[in-house]
Amino acid sequence: MTYMWILLALSLAVSSVGWLYFIYFFSIGYGFTISVLSVATAIIFRDVITLPIALLCTVLFIYGIRLGLYLLIREKKSEAYKKILYQPESTKKKPAFVMTMIWLMCALLYVGQISPATFYLYNMAEGLPVNDAWAWAGTIVATLGIVIEAIADAHKSKSKKVNPGRYVDTGLYRIVRCPNYFGEILMWTGTFIICFGACCNVWQWVIASLGYICIVYVMFSGARRLEMRQEETYGKDAAFKEYTAKTPLIIPFVPIYSVAKYKWLQA
Repeated sequence: MTYMWILLALSLAVSSVGWLYFIYFFSIGYGFTISVLSVATAIIFRDVITLPIALLCTVLFIYGIRLGLYLLIREKKSEAYKKILYQPESTKKKPAFVMTMIWLMCALLYVGQISPATFYLYNMAEGLPVNDAWAWAGTIVATLGIVIEAIADAHKSKSKKVNPGRYVDTGLYRIVRCPNYFGEILMWTGTFIICFGACCNVWQWVIASLGYICIVYVMFSGARRLEMRQEETYGKDAAFKEYTAKTPLIIPFVPIYSVAKYKWLQA
């Protein structure tokens, strides 16, 4: 269990950037924490790390750095993003107890998300018969998710430079309205898949499952917020109405076109 305490301490340390500004717990703090945890996992288990897990740690490190820098640059250059980021409800000072609980929950979530890789290596070091095929499958799926998310973010930035006042409905956005969130879900689905070959015990399954379920919930919650913001901005546009009526919100080819009515998704 020592390795889990180390990862939690690192997660708390890096995500503490949220004390500078509340939203950073979930944005740049999230990205950079995932990077640090992936490197820490590789270092802690350097004597037993396998090629697929090493590759997974590498792509998660790149993902976290890319996300953190992308959000920092976006905050600096995009006035529209600043308006969203610095909404009154976000800038309002939170009680210390609330901030502390959010900080702790975020730190635990990030450890839970990356835990399948750590459990795989720990159990292998303990002599359990882990299955490398599941590690390869998970790494491939996770990498695909990261690529999709990076392409979606790059395409959105390019489209917004051309027409900042219009919604994006080209490229990957023709298939799904939130391809970046879909890529994120795919990435963590791949990471979670590793558990099936990691000989996890009950408490390991619980930690990994909670991490996975919570991040999927967060992605759907984010998609709901985006849906509601876009409806408020473009709701009177007939072309936008047609686009949202035929384009799935977050999972390609799955006919979920709106989650606005599901208040339980509010996070």
